[in-house]
Amino acid sequence: MPGPIVEAACWAHARRKFFELADVASKARGKTAAVISPIAFAAVQKFDAVFAAERAINGLSPVERLAVRRKEIAPLVNELIEWMKRERAKLSNHNAVAKAMDYMLKRVDAFTRFLQDGRICVSNNAAERELRGIALGRKSWLFAGSDRGGERAAIMFTLIRTAKLNDVDPQAWLADVLTRIADHKINDLAALLPWNWHPTKIERAA
Repeated sequence: MPGPIVEAACWAHARRKFFELADVASKARGKTAAVISPIAFAAVQKFDAVFAAERAINGLSPVERLAVRRKEIAPLVNELIEWMKRERAKLSNHNAVAKAMDYMLKRVDAFTRFLQDGRICVSNNAAERELRGIALGRKSWLFAGSDRGGERAAIMFTLIRTAKLNDVDPQAWLADVLTRIADHKINDLAALLPWNWHPTKIERAA
């Protein structure tokens, strides 16, 4: 059953703030004059341990992922948070590393929510990759004509990307669904969703 929307924060975003402060390669190229932070470097290593453990359970069911998270990943997360609290107490509010820590420490519930729900991903990188095409092409479609036009465009983008994520040809799916939907049972619309869709005999022949 649908429930209230809850926030699940992205660990990749939290890690990125520390990575920028500990990025030896970019600083060697002269991109910034800031001093490389040993604390930020240590934080990145701790983040990487969590990501490595998550990679090991990719593809497992939510129940299996949750079991591994509770046993193996939760201790890593708890150790990181406690370490971060101790280090944060030593830093001034104006310190760049302190600000990176505050970003996570002020949202601990959101950042640890994946430990209670196996369906939640540790980061939203997959969603961002799917939106990359839209971000790269947005200058080509600056104007939707109206707010309703923008909403319709967003719906179409959602339908197309959902079909692709389910290894379904968007054009074939849309053509078939638009042809069938008028005579389709109103209480069985789920059958037309990309992950349930099966092409008609005519579509398969084509």
